[in-house]
Amino acid sequence: MAWLFASGHAADFILVVLAVEAFWLVARGREALPVALLLLPAVLLIVALRGALTGAAWPWIALPLALSFPVHLADVKRRGRSSQGRGSGSAKR
Repeated sequence: MAWLFASGHAADFILVVLAVEAFWLVARGREALPVALLLLPAVLLIVALRGALTGAAWPWIALPLALSFPVHLADVKRRGRSSQGRGSGSAKR
């Protein structure tokens, strides 16, 4: 089982699961851009994990890690706007 992690295939498996989840969400009527913003931070983190498992140079690990944060913030901002438009029930009184 150690070969699964040493080769990076454990991360590949997780990436396949994320791709299946994205396909499933879009097939069930979700828009592609919100699904991408939802799952892209996880994809970037797993890409960084794969690099770390396979001994990639540190910039190839740091870059996806660094990119995952602004994408996550964009998703949080998008969700905040969409919940305000729906009347989330958390209005101040």
